Amino acid sequence: MLTSSDAPAATRPRASYRPYAVAVAQVLRLSPSFTRVTFTGPELHRFGTAGLDQRIKLVLPLPESGLAHFPADHSWYDRWRLLPDEHRNPLRTYTVSRARPHLREVDVDFVNHGDGPGEDAVDARHTRGPAARWLAEAAVGDRVAIVGPDAEGENPRVGIEWQPGTAHTLLLAGDETAAPAICAILKALPRDARGAAFIEVPCADDSLTTDAPAGVRVSWLARSGVRGARLEPAVRGWAEGCLAARQTAGQPADASAVDPEGDVLWEVPEGCPTDGLYAWLAGEAGVIKRLRRFLVSESGLDRRQVAFMGYWRDGKSELN
Repeated sequence: MLTSSDAPAATRPRASYRPYAVAVAQVLRLSPSFTRVTFTGPELHRFGTAGLDQRIKLVLPLPESGLAHFPADHSWYDRWRLLPDEHRNPLRTYTVSRARPHLREVDVDFVNHGDGPGEDAVDARHTRGPAARWLAEAAVGDRVAIVGPDAEGENPRVGIEWQPGTAHTLLLAGDETAAPAICAILKALPRDARGAAFIEVPCADDSLTTDAPAGVRVSWLARSGVRGARLEPAVRGWAEGCLAARQTAGQPADASAVDPEGDVLWEVPEGCPTDGLYAWLAGEAGVIKRLRRFLVSESGLDRRQVAFMGYWRDGKSELN
């Protein structure tokens, strides 16, 4: 059971993001490394459906108290931060695969860290995380909470980083943690869109079905060796051909924004300033840093044409 504030509902502002009490309706293994969980809840008819790479938070139950202490109103985050450690539910960030408000359902695709072919020692360490433990035991009826967009909120598009503007050539690249977002973006693209998507996954059987425009080439790259070993040369090869005619240097990269040892590796321009190429990069921070450096510092792409997001960092779990 979620807790709520004592403020009258009529006086509360309509938040863009809000908590939803949900339960697991289905657990479906999509591939060795991906599992789709369908959630249902009585208020999901209000769930925002902007799509693309919109982020949500999954609120995981605590072993002894479940969701008893998680605040369920517009001030949830401030109240959650003030909770003592033993009452503070873990939060993890995911992308909505599909939302069906008319059925009060939301699909979220998870990565099965550590138990699929091709996983390495880094992935095995993730099995000790709360999200991996929850997913391994997830069953129909299990109760969690989702913090996601409110269709009637002030800005139901909060959490969307895909902002290509008028760019006519699109590049998407990432690892398995970015695959759900890339697939959601591809599905939402105009049918005349052109470009390429490169997704590095643990094994060949992890190539998921995508609904992409005919002009966008989608490449699933089975990992061989270290992370990025397939992704980086694939992106370089495609981009070199695409940018061969460019001679001008782009704006220099901000070292603080691309430092993989810092706290944040996340920079999203507010709309691409050109009708040229727009790049969206997400995944492990070190790999994404190198790809962004190649596009901006080596290839001369304007930094405002590149959105890059370090979803996670090798050897470190996501912070709440």
